[in-house]
Amino acid sequence: MQNTRLTNLFDTIAGRLGQWFLNPWRRLSLLLINFFFGFFLGTAISTIAGQRGTLDIVMASILVLLTEVTSRIFYSRRFLAKPSLLVESLNVLKVGFTYSMFVESFKLGS
Repeated sequence: MQNTRLTNLFDTIAGRLGQWFLNPWRRLSLLLINFFFGFFLGTAISTIAGQRGTLDIVMASILVLLTEVTSRIFYSRRFLAKPSLLVESLNVLKVGFTYSMFVESFKLGS
């Protein structure tokens, strides 16, 4: 990629954000926000898919595929050697989503 002012600006912003998230409390708060967003996303998707009732199988297969791909990326040997904030955030989002699915199934069971 060419070295333009726009790419320099994006590189500077990304570097500063990376330094900002090195603080453990900021990193934890970002991961907690991702967990709650995953929980919200799981509740919203299951409600919408249940309301329409037409794409249940398709939505379920897409969501299972996304969670499996996320697990494959997160638990690979290459990631375990050097953790990335983006992949870790994606994994926490997946955990919140999965937890939401369990809560929804308990709601339906009672």
